[in-house]
Amino acid sequence: MSKQSSTGAREKLAAMFRTARVIPVLTIERLEDAVPLARALVAGGVRVLEVTLRTRVAIEAAKAIMADVPEAIVGIGTILNADDLARAAALGVEFGISPGATPDLLQAAAASPLPFAPGIATASELMQALAHGFDLVKFFPAEPCGGIKALRALAGPFPDARFCPTGGIGEANAAAWLSEPNVVAVGGSWLCPAADIRSGNWAGISAICARTMQSLKPQV
Repeated sequence: MSKQSSTGAREKLAAMFRTARVIPVLTIERLEDAVPLARALVAGGVRVLEVTLRTRVAIEAAKAIMADVPEAIVGIGTILNADDLARAAALGVEFGISPGATPDLLQAAAASPLPFAPGIATASELMQALAHGFDLVKFFPAEPCGGIKALRALAGPFPDARFCPTGGIGEANAAAWLSEPNVVAVGGSWLCPAADIRSGNWAGISAICARTMQSLKPQV
């Protein structure tokens, strides 16, 4: 069984996510929205962006953001197989994320230099991820899978695992998730509502991001 060989890649991903705290999950339907959306997110203090492979323009959208919004740190999400992983790595993005993980995908990711967070929902899936060298995983779908109580239960037998919960997380509960010691970041689409993207309400998206990031600042 191959393992993620680069400790540097794992630590880079953990540091990136820990600094970001919140990672927007971007489903970009129109290529012309990519750059203004990324600029709106960055203006609101959100720099680490997950562009999902859910639309036909996703790859071109990621390329456009990387070319025109250098402040953004771009990753690819919804990686479902080794081919998706190879496409993401070829783009030169900073990280990859999957909603789940097959043995083939875990093996391919373990052999890839691309920092990668596989998706898990159960203890067995987490054991497979850890066996391939991935100690930072996406907990998905977080709320439907039992929420914070489920995450705390996983912390017992897996004290070294770190999580980026996604699914059912929004402005109202992001802080609660981030207060858990084994959570390094949370993901979600609430930072960029589909209606605001469609209408080009970039100022509104920046405002949501700024408000969210302000609310997540440590209390002194």
